[in-house]
Amino acid sequence: MAEPFELVTMGRIGVDIYPLQSGVSLADVETFGKYLGGSATNVAVAAARLGRSSAVISRTGADPFGAFIHKALREFGVDDRWVTPVAEYPTPVTFCEIFPPDNFPLYFYRQPKAPDLEIATAELDLSAIASARIFWMTGTGLCAEPSRSATIAALAHRAKRGITVFDLDWRPMFWADQRAARTWYTEALRHSTVAVGNLDEVETAIGERDPDRAADALLAAGVELAVIKQGPKGVLARTRDERVVSPPVPVEVVNGLGAGDAFGGALCHGLLAGWPLDRVIGTANVAGALVAGRLACSSAMPYESEIDELARTVELGG
Repeated sequence: MAEPFELVTMGRIGVDIYPLQSGVSLADVETFGKYLGGSATNVAVAAARLGRSSAVISRTGADPFGAFIHKALREFGVDDRWVTPVAEYPTPVTFCEIFPPDNFPLYFYRQPKAPDLEIATAELDLSAIASARIFWMTGTGLCAEPSRSATIAALAHRAKRGITVFDLDWRPMFWADQRAARTWYTEALRHSTVAVGNLDEVETAIGERDPDRAADALLAAGVELAVIKQGPKGVLARTRDERVVSPPVPVEVVNGLGAGDAFGGALCHGLLAGWPLDRVIGTANVAGALVAGRLACSSAMPYESEIDELARTVELGG
Protein backbone atom coordinates (compact mmCIF):
# COMPACT_ATOMS: atom_id res chain seq x y z
CA MET A 1 0.00 0.00 0.00
CA ALA A 2 1.64 3.21 -1.19
CA GLU A 3 -0.22 5.53 1.18
CA PRO A 4 -2.52 4.97 4.17
CA PHE A 5 -6.23 4.77 3.44
CA GLU A 6 -8.24 7.82 4.36
CA LEU A 7 -10.94 5.54 5.79
CA VAL A 8 -10.93 1.92 6.93
CA THR A 9 -14.22 0.51 8.22
CA MET A 10 -14.76 -2.76 10.06
CA GLY A 11 -18.08 -4.53 10.51
CA ARG A 12 -21.21 -5.77 8.81
CA ILE A 13 -21.36 -6.71 5.17
CA GLY A 14 -24.07 -8.47 3.21
CA VAL A 15 -26.69 -8.23 0.51
CA ASP A 16 -29.78 -6.03 0.84
CA ILE A 17 -32.88 -7.43 -0.84
CA TYR A 18 -35.26 -4.50 -1.04
CA PRO A 19 -38.82 -4.55 -2.41
CA LEU A 20 -39.50 -2.54 -5.52
CA GLN A 21 -43.01 -1.84 -4.24
CA SER A 22 -43.63 0.69 -1.49
CA GLY A 23 -46.33 0.30 1.15
CA VAL A 24 -46.63 -3.45 0.59
CA SER A 25 -46.00 -6.28 3.05
CA LEU A 26 -43.22 -8.70 2.16
CA ALA A 27 -45.93 -11.34 1.98
CA ASP A 28 -47.29 -9.59 -1.11
CA VAL A 29 -44.14 -8.14 -2.72
CA GLU A 30 -43.40 -9.67 -6.12
CA THR A 31 -40.19 -7.94 -7.26
CA PHE A 32 -37.01 -7.05 -5.42
CA GLY A 33 -33.71 -5.28 -6.04
CA LYS A 34 -30.35 -6.66 -4.90
CA TYR A 35 -27.78 -4.24 -3.41
CA LEU A 36 -24.53 -4.25 -1.47
CA GLY A 37 -25.32 -3.71 2.21
CA GLY A 38 -24.07 -3.58 5.79
CA SER A 39 -23.62 -0.37 7.76
CA ALA A 40 -19.81 -0.28 7.90
CA THR A 41 -19.69 -1.17 4.20
CA ASN A 42 -22.17 1.53 3.24
CA VAL A 43 -20.11 4.14 5.10
CA ALA A 44 -17.03 3.14 3.09
CA VAL A 45 -19.04 3.39 -0.14
CA ALA A 46 -20.41 6.81 0.88
CA ALA A 47 -16.90 8.12 1.54
CA ALA A 48 -15.61 6.69 -1.75
CA ARG A 49 -18.42 8.50 -3.59
CA LEU A 50 -17.00 11.70 -2.09
CA GLY A 51 -13.53 10.96 -3.42
CA ARG A 52 -12.00 9.37 -0.33
CA SER A 53 -9.83 6.24 -0.43
CA SER A 54 -11.62 3.61 1.62
CA ALA A 55 -11.40 -0.06 2.50
CA VAL A 56 -13.57 -2.54 4.43
CA ILE A 57 -12.55 -5.24 6.91
CA SER A 58 -15.21 -7.94 6.90
CA ARG A 59 -16.05 -11.50 5.85
CA THR A 60 -18.57 -13.11 3.50
CA GLY A 61 -19.71 -16.61 2.75
CA ALA A 62 -17.86 -18.61 0.09
CA ASP A 63 -20.86 -18.37 -2.20
CA PRO A 64 -22.26 -16.39 -5.16
CA PHE A 65 -23.49 -13.59 -2.91
CA GLY A 66 -19.92 -13.26 -1.60
CA ALA A 67 -18.71 -12.94 -5.19
CA PHE A 68 -21.36 -10.27 -5.79
CA ILE A 69 -20.08 -8.30 -2.78
CA HIS A 70 -16.51 -8.25 -4.09
CA LYS A 71 -17.71 -7.15 -7.52
CA ALA A 72 -19.86 -4.37 -6.03
CA LEU A 73 -17.09 -3.10 -3.76
CA ARG A 74 -14.69 -2.80 -6.67
CA GLU A 75 -17.29 -1.02 -8.79
CA PHE A 76 -17.82 1.48 -5.97
CA GLY A 77 -14.07 2.04 -5.67
CA VAL A 78 -13.78 0.46 -2.21
CA ASP A 79 -10.75 -1.75 -1.54
CA ASP A 80 -11.79 -5.33 -0.79
CA ARG A 81 -8.44 -6.91 0.16
CA TRP A 82 -9.59 -7.51 3.76
CA VAL A 83 -12.96 -9.03 2.86
CA THR A 84 -12.34 -12.78 3.14
CA PRO A 85 -14.56 -15.88 2.79
CA VAL A 86 -15.86 -18.15 5.54
CA ALA A 87 -16.73 -21.62 4.26
CA GLU A 88 -19.02 -22.52 7.17
CA TYR A 89 -21.60 -19.73 6.90
CA PRO A 90 -23.63 -18.14 4.09
CA THR A 91 -23.36 -14.49 3.12
CA PRO A 92 -26.08 -12.66 5.08
CA VAL A 93 -29.09 -11.16 3.35
CA THR A 94 -31.35 -8.45 4.75
CA PHE A 95 -34.92 -7.78 3.68
CA CYS A 96 -36.91 -4.67 4.48
CA GLU A 97 -40.45 -3.42 4.13
CA ILE A 98 -41.04 0.13 2.95
CA PHE A 99 -43.81 2.11 4.60
CA PRO A 100 -42.85 5.80 4.26
CA PRO A 101 -42.27 8.16 5.90
CA ASP A 102 -40.98 6.43 9.04
CA ASN A 103 -41.65 2.69 9.11
CA PHE A 104 -39.00 0.45 7.53
CA PRO A 105 -38.93 -2.94 9.28
CA LEU A 106 -35.71 -4.91 8.78
CA TYR A 107 -35.40 -8.69 8.63
CA PHE A 108 -31.84 -9.93 9.12
CA TYR A 109 -30.96 -13.42 7.87
CA ARG A 110 -27.69 -14.00 9.73
CA GLN A 111 -28.14 -17.54 11.03
CA PRO A 112 -26.56 -19.71 12.25
CA LYS A 113 -23.90 -16.99 12.33
CA ALA A 114 -22.87 -14.13 10.08
CA PRO A 115 -19.41 -14.43 8.52
CA ASP A 116 -18.62 -10.82 9.52
CA LEU A 117 -18.66 -11.99 13.15
CA GLU A 118 -15.84 -14.42 12.28
CA ILE A 119 -13.24 -11.64 11.87
CA ALA A 120 -10.23 -12.81 13.90
CA THR A 121 -7.43 -10.79 15.45
CA ALA A 122 -4.75 -12.84 13.71
CA GLU A 123 -5.96 -11.82 10.25
CA LEU A 124 -6.01 -8.07 10.95
CA ASP A 125 -3.54 -5.78 9.21
CA LEU A 126 -2.90 -3.78 12.36
CA SER A 127 -0.40 -1.45 10.72
CA ALA A 128 -2.97 -0.42 8.10
CA ILE A 129 -5.59 0.10 10.81
CA ALA A 130 -3.17 2.24 12.82
CA SER A 131 -2.14 4.36 9.84
CA ALA A 132 -5.59 5.03 8.35
CA ARG A 133 -6.65 8.63 8.80
CA ILE A 134 -10.04 7.42 10.05
CA PHE A 135 -10.87 3.99 11.49
CA TRP A 136 -14.62 3.29 11.78
CA MET A 137 -16.03 0.37 13.79
CA THR A 138 -19.52 -0.56 14.91
CA GLY A 139 -21.35 -1.86 17.93
CA THR A 140 -22.52 -4.96 16.09
CA GLY A 141 -18.91 -6.11 15.80
CA LEU A 142 -18.83 -6.36 19.61
CA CYS A 143 -21.80 -8.71 19.91
CA ALA A 144 -19.96 -12.04 19.39
CA GLU A 145 -16.55 -13.69 19.28
CA PRO A 146 -14.09 -13.67 17.59
CA SER A 147 -15.22 -10.33 16.11
CA ARG A 148 -15.44 -8.74 19.56
CA SER A 149 -11.84 -9.50 20.47
CA ALA A 150 -10.65 -8.49 17.00
CA THR A 151 -12.46 -5.16 17.23
CA ILE A 152 -11.04 -4.38 20.66
CA ALA A 153 -7.56 -5.43 19.49
CA ALA A 154 -7.82 -3.12 16.49
CA LEU A 155 -8.89 -0.24 18.70
CA ALA A 156 -6.17 -0.88 21.26
CA HIS A 157 -3.46 -1.10 18.61
CA ARG A 158 -4.67 2.07 16.94
CA ALA A 159 -4.46 3.80 20.33
CA LYS A 160 -6.49 6.83 19.22
CA ARG A 161 -4.20 7.68 16.33
CA GLY A 162 -5.95 10.01 13.93
CA ILE A 163 -9.75 9.82 14.12
CA THR A 164 -11.35 6.66 15.55
CA VAL A 165 -15.13 6.53 15.13
CA PHE A 166 -17.41 4.28 17.16
CA ASP A 167 -20.72 3.88 15.32
CA LEU A 168 -22.88 2.78 18.26
CA ASP A 169 -25.10 0.77 15.88
CA TRP A 170 -27.31 -0.82 18.56
CA ARG A 171 -29.19 -3.82 17.09
CA PRO A 172 -30.95 -5.55 20.02
CA MET A 173 -31.64 -8.70 18.00
CA PHE A 174 -27.90 -9.39 17.90
CA TRP A 175 -27.46 -9.28 21.68
CA ALA A 176 -28.75 -11.56 24.42
CA ASP A 177 -28.34 -8.89 27.10
CA GLN A 178 -28.28 -5.09 26.91
CA ARG A 179 -26.14 -4.96 30.05
CA ALA A 180 -23.44 -7.00 28.32
CA ALA A 181 -23.60 -4.61 25.39
CA ARG A 182 -22.96 -1.64 27.68
CA THR A 183 -19.89 -3.34 29.15
CA TRP A 184 -18.31 -3.74 25.72
CA TYR A 185 -19.49 -0.35 24.51
CA THR A 186 -17.77 1.23 27.51
CA GLU A 187 -14.53 -0.56 26.63
CA ALA A 188 -14.72 0.55 22.98
CA LEU A 189 -15.43 4.16 23.97
CA ARG A 190 -12.11 4.28 25.87
CA HIS A 191 -10.30 3.81 22.56
CA SER A 192 -12.47 6.08 20.40
CA THR A 193 -12.28 9.76 19.54
CA VAL A 194 -15.77 10.11 17.98
CA ALA A 195 -19.06 8.46 18.96
CA VAL A 196 -22.09 8.54 16.63
CA GLY A 197 -25.56 7.28 17.49
CA ASN A 198 -29.27 7.94 17.82
CA LEU A 199 -31.09 8.32 21.14
CA ASP A 200 -31.66 4.57 21.60
CA GLU A 201 -28.02 3.87 20.84
CA VAL A 202 -26.57 6.45 23.21
CA GLU A 203 -28.91 5.25 25.96
CA THR A 204 -27.61 1.71 25.47
CA ALA A 205 -24.00 2.88 25.42
CA ILE A 206 -24.00 5.34 28.28
CA GLY A 207 -27.32 5.11 30.14
CA GLU A 208 -28.51 8.61 29.23
CA ARG A 209 -31.25 9.57 26.80
CA ASP A 210 -31.28 13.34 27.21
CA PRO A 211 -29.05 14.52 24.33
CA ASP A 212 -26.88 16.98 26.25
CA ARG A 213 -26.45 14.72 29.26
CA ALA A 214 -25.64 11.85 26.90
CA ALA A 215 -23.06 14.01 25.14
CA ASP A 216 -21.50 14.91 28.50
CA ALA A 217 -21.32 11.21 29.40
CA LEU A 218 -19.77 10.24 26.07
CA LEU A 219 -17.13 12.94 26.41
CA ALA A 220 -16.42 11.79 29.95
CA ALA A 221 -16.08 8.21 28.63
CA GLY A 222 -13.16 9.26 26.46
CA VAL A 223 -14.32 10.59 23.11
CA GLU A 224 -13.55 14.06 21.78
CA LEU A 225 -16.69 14.47 19.64
CA ALA A 226 -20.18 13.16 20.42
CA VAL A 227 -22.69 13.13 17.55
CA ILE A 228 -26.27 12.41 18.62
CA LYS A 229 -29.07 12.00 16.10
CA GLN A 230 -32.35 13.32 17.49
CA GLY A 231 -34.75 12.51 14.66
CA PRO A 232 -37.06 15.45 13.94
CA LYS A 233 -35.01 17.63 16.30
CA GLY A 234 -31.92 17.30 14.10
CA VAL A 235 -28.40 16.35 15.13
CA LEU A 236 -26.50 17.51 18.21
CA ALA A 237 -22.69 17.56 17.99
CA ARG A 238 -20.62 18.32 21.08
CA THR A 239 -16.96 18.70 21.88
CA ARG A 240 -15.64 19.97 25.18
CA ASP A 241 -15.61 23.48 23.74
CA GLU A 242 -18.35 23.57 21.11
CA ARG A 243 -22.04 22.77 20.72
CA VAL A 244 -23.73 22.53 17.30
CA VAL A 245 -27.32 21.63 16.48
CA SER A 246 -28.01 20.96 12.82
CA PRO A 247 -31.73 20.96 11.91
CA PRO A 248 -33.23 18.17 9.80
CA VAL A 249 -33.29 18.65 6.03
CA PRO A 250 -36.82 18.42 4.58
CA VAL A 251 -37.14 15.54 2.13
CA GLU A 252 -39.85 13.26 0.77
CA VAL A 253 -38.78 10.00 2.36
CA VAL A 254 -38.65 6.91 0.15
CA ASN A 255 -36.55 4.61 2.36
CA GLY A 256 -34.89 5.92 5.49
CA LEU A 257 -32.58 2.95 6.06
CA GLY A 258 -29.47 4.25 4.31
CA ALA A 259 -29.60 7.80 5.63
CA GLY A 260 -27.42 7.12 8.66
CA ASP A 261 -24.70 5.51 6.56
CA ALA A 262 -24.70 8.42 4.11
CA PHE A 263 -24.44 10.71 7.14
CA GLY A 264 -21.46 8.69 8.34
CA GLY A 265 -19.62 8.80 5.03
CA ALA A 266 -20.12 12.55 4.73
CA LEU A 267 -19.12 13.01 8.38
CA CYS A 268 -15.81 11.29 7.59
CA HIS A 269 -15.40 13.44 4.48
CA GLY A 270 -15.88 16.65 6.44
CA LEU A 271 -13.61 15.58 9.29
CA LEU A 272 -10.88 14.65 6.81
CA ALA A 273 -11.29 18.03 5.15
CA GLY A 274 -10.87 19.81 8.48
CA TRP A 275 -14.09 21.78 8.11
CA PRO A 276 -15.70 23.68 11.00
CA LEU A 277 -18.01 21.45 13.02
CA ASP A 278 -21.22 23.16 11.88
CA ARG A 279 -20.31 22.58 8.23
CA VAL A 280 -19.33 18.96 8.88
CA ILE A 281 -22.64 18.11 10.58
CA GLY A 282 -24.76 20.16 8.20
CA THR A 283 -23.21 18.49 5.17
CA ALA A 284 -23.68 15.04 6.72
CA ASN A 285 -27.34 15.91 7.34
CA VAL A 286 -27.79 16.84 3.68
CA ALA A 287 -26.17 13.58 2.55
CA GLY A 288 -28.49 11.60 4.81
CA ALA A 289 -31.54 13.43 3.49
CA LEU A 290 -30.57 12.68 -0.11
CA VAL A 291 -30.37 8.95 0.56
CA ALA A 292 -33.61 8.96 2.57
CA GLY A 293 -35.26 10.14 -0.64
CA ARG A 294 -33.95 7.13 -2.57
CA LEU A 295 -34.68 3.39 -2.48
CA ALA A 296 -31.30 1.73 -2.04
CA CYS A 297 -28.45 2.27 0.41
CA SER A 298 -25.02 1.70 -1.15
CA SER A 299 -25.91 2.60 -4.73
CA ALA A 300 -27.87 5.64 -3.50
CA MET A 301 -24.90 7.30 -1.80
CA PRO A 302 -24.56 10.87 -3.11
CA TYR A 303 -21.75 12.54 -4.98
CA GLU A 304 -20.34 15.84 -3.73
CA SER A 305 -22.09 17.79 -6.49
CA GLU A 306 -25.47 16.43 -5.34
CA ILE A 307 -24.78 17.38 -1.73
CA ASP A 308 -23.67 20.86 -2.78
CA GLU A 309 -26.79 21.35 -4.89
CA LEU A 310 -29.17 20.47 -2.06
CA ALA A 311 -27.05 22.33 0.51
CA ARG A 312 -27.53 25.55 -1.41
CA THR A 313 -31.27 25.32 -0.72
CA VAL A 314 -31.04 24.71 3.04
CA GLU A 315 -29.34 26.43 5.94
CA LEU A 316 -26.44 24.34 7.20
CA GLY A 317 -25.32 24.29 10.79
CA GLY A 318 -27.12 25.66 13.77
